[in-house]
Order: sequence, then structure tokens, then C-alpha cells
Amino acid sequence: MSKDIIEIPFWNKANLTLEEAAKYSNIGINKLRELSNERNCPFVLWVGTKRLIKRRIFDDYIEKISVI
Repeated sequence: MSKDIIEIPFWNKANLTLEEAAKYSNIGINKLRELSNERNCPFVLWVGTKRLIKRRIFDDYIEKISVI
């Protein structure tokens, strides 16, 4: 029995890995890691030790800032 894997484009996902967020935003992985390490980062979601980026909140964050 073969299971078909459906690939969802990362721009349609609710949460992104660091690699997906870097491609999506054109911001480097190291810079995203630095931003998401901050204590009150609004767009990071921790699943155990896995770090995910909340795409919609990340979009809002990027819209409001002018310098990273």
C-alpha cells in the first residue's frame, strides 16, 4: 500500500521551519535564529526543541520593522 505524500508550498503553511522561513523571507537562517532566540519573540513556536516560525505573525513583524 503506497501512501501519497502531499507537499504543501511553504507560503501556504501556518508554521515554517527556519530553512523555509529563510527562503520565504530572504533573511538568513542565522539572523532568523538570532531573532527567534529573543525571550519574547512573537513569531516563534517551540515544539520540544524544534523551532517553528509562525508565518502570519512573522509577516506582520516584518511589515512593521525597517531594520533587522
